[in-house]
Formats: sequence, structure tokens, C-alpha cells
Amino acid sequence: MAAVAFTALIGAAGFRATPSVMLQPLHDEFGWPRGVIAAAVSVNLLLYGLTAPFAAALMEKLGMRWVVAAALLLVSLGSGLTVFMHASWQLILCWGVLVGLGTGSMALGFVAIVTNRWFAKRRGLITGVLTAAGATGQLIFLPLLATLTGDHGWRTAALVVSAAALAVVPLVWWRLRDRPADLKVTAYGGEVEIPAVSPGGAVRNALAALRQAARTRAFWLLAGGFAICGATTNGLVGTHFIPAAHDHGMGETTAASLLALVGVFDIVGTIVSGWLTDRVDSRLLLGTYYGLRGLSLLVLPSLFAATAHPSMVVFILFYGLDWVATVPPTVALCREYFGTSGAVVFGWVFASHQFGAAIAASAAGLVRDRLGDYDMAWYGAGALAVLASLLSLMLLAGRRLQHEGPAGPGIGLAFPAPTGR
Repeated sequence: MAAVAFTALIGAAGFRATPSVMLQPLHDEFGWPRGVIAAAVSVNLLLYGLTAPFAAALMEKLGMRWVVAAALLLVSLGSGLTVFMHASWQLILCWGVLVGLGTGSMALGFVAIVTNRWFAKRRGLITGVLTAAGATGQLIFLPLLATLTGDHGWRTAALVVSAAALAVVPLVWWRLRDRPADLKVTAYGGEVEIPAVSPGGAVRNALAALRQAARTRAFWLLAGGFAICGATTNGLVGTHFIPAAHDHGMGETTAASLLALVGVFDIVGTIVSGWLTDRVDSRLLLGTYYGLRGLSLLVLPSLFAATAHPSMVVFILFYGLDWVATVPPTVALCREYFGTSGAVVFGWVFASHQFGAAIAASAAGLVRDRLGDYDMAWYGAGALAVLASLLSLMLLAGRRLQHEGPAGPGIGLAFPAPTGR
């Protein structure tokens, strides 16, 4: 199950490498401002996040196989249709709406459901492995798409992404199952009781989980930190690193290869983070991860100005280890604070991640159009990451308190008290 989920996530990850590689070619061919192209990325990132909690609830109702297969088909359709576009609104429709809905249904809420249902032990480690699928996809697709775009044009690269997503659908339909009982086995590490599906529709259940979670301090601290996480990864670096490197005279293929290296170190960092999540307080891990990320972003403008490849490789190594290392401890804290609703609540926390990413993608494009460089975007992101570190450490103060709504202990009783782990 972990292997099938990993492969499915790689199939959906192809598009994550697309915007950074194609932003400059689309600007050159159509003359669209970078801010307009980045707006399509922002729509994608926003829908990617907003779809996640509803997709998680829908997986509870219809099963993972139906939702994941449909999501991959949407990614394939959205990427493939871009070869016919001639107006910027069509880019927003394909990249933003279709691919956003598809990738959102394959977001980290899917990871949370797989780990919650199929693993009683090693949940943190498996969360890290599955989260690393996105980095693996980046490692595979970034150099490939950069080469294809340079040699054969961006349309060929878009069709490759479309074909990759479509190719995984048969595997998902053949092997993906909802629960261990479907294969007459137990969850890894012991028997896990799977709660009955809540009555009502997926939308109702997703909104109910949000209403209860929003009454807790922990939810807002987690969501605030994860919004900054999205702004400082997918929204800024994932979208604008290659154009920024190009501004400083670095070839796009070289820049894409450097960004792909983030995927190499991200795989290591995320798996290690999952291993640590099983052993160290997740609040301390998040505070450390965000603080280190902020420091790395604050020095990035000087590295670009120096155009020293060895120094940039050091940044890529340091930043890559921290790219999505935040996911395993965040999933663990959602499970700790919100119990059986943890996967759906994490979907909402992840929505905040993509909301932050969407704002950063557009804002960085506007900064580049207005100021002529990305320096202020890097400095702002570094400061925000330091703030996220403080928000995460604030969770330590209340880790032994039961989470009560503003009206007293009668609110939010569906969620267990945190264990203090």
C-alpha cells in the first residue's frame, strides 16, 4: 500500500515541477507578465489546498481508489490541454482550476489517511516516506522537463506531465485499497480499529471537522505555521527559483538541476524527519525546521549576487533537507490534538499551507515586475519562517492542556486531549 501510494503521488508530482520550468518560456512566447503567469500558479496552489479537506472526507465516503484515479485524470487533462491555449485565462483554467483540483485531491490528506489506516506503528516514518514522493517526483521531472523545454519546447514537456499522470491510473485502480480488512490483514504493527464513516456527506463532515478544530488554539498555531511553510516552499522557491537564477546569468537547465537537488536532499530530510517524529516532540521539531529555513532564505540573495555555484550547492543541501520535513510532525500533531478527525483536520491545515503558497507565488511575481529582482521576496520569506518557528514553539506552552472552546469545556469534546508526546 505504501508503494502504490508513493507511485501515485509521484504521478501527480509532475506538475509541481512545471511552473518553474515553463514560466520564462511562456513569458517569451506569449508576452504575458510574470505576475499573470504566477497568478495561474496561485489559483492552482489555492485550489490545491482548499480541495484537500473535502477530498479527504470524500475518500472516507467513496474510497481512496475512486478519488485518486479521478484526481490523476484531472491532472493529465489540465496539463495536456495547455498545448492548445492562446490566452492567459486558458492558462488559469488548465493550470489553476483543472490541475489544482486534481493535485488537491492527491494532497497530503491522502498521506494522512493511508498512514492512519494502514499503520499502527512507524506512522511518522511512513509519513516521511510518502511525503518524500513529491520530492522524488521533482527529482525525476525537473531536469527532464527543463531539457525537453530547451530542446523541444514547453508543449512537449506539458504532454510528458500529462502522460505520466495518466500512466499511474491503472496501477491505482488495480492495487489501491481502503482498509487492511479489504485484504484480510491487519494494520502494520497491530490491530487498528477503523471508526465507522460519519453520517452525512463529505462536505458536511469536512466543514464539521473545521468548526470543531477552529475552536482550539492548536489549530490556529499549526495553520499559521503551515501557511508560512507553503509561502516559503511551493509558492516562492518552487515557482521562482529558476527565474531568479536566470536573472543572475545562470542557465535554466543548470538552475533546474540545482532545484532538483532540493528533491534529493528533501527525500533524506523528510524520511529522517519522519523517523524523528516517532521519537522527539513534534513541536520542537517544527520550531527547529522553520528557524533553520528562515536563516537559509535570508542569505540566499547574497548567494545569487555572488553567483558562486559551490555556495549555492551548500544552500540547496541545507534548504533541501528542510523542504517538507515539516509534514511528518504536523500530521502527527493533528492526530494528537484531533484524534480520529486528524486526517480531515490536517486537510484544512494543509489548505492554509497552499493559501500561503498562493499569496507568495503572486506576490513574488509582482515584486520581480515592480522592483526588477527578487531580493525583497527572499528577505520577507526568511522573516516569516522565523515567525513560524515562534508559532510552533508556542504549542509547547499548552501541550498538557485540554483544548476547550471559548464557551468552556463543553465545546470540542470530539477531540481527545493531547498526550504530551
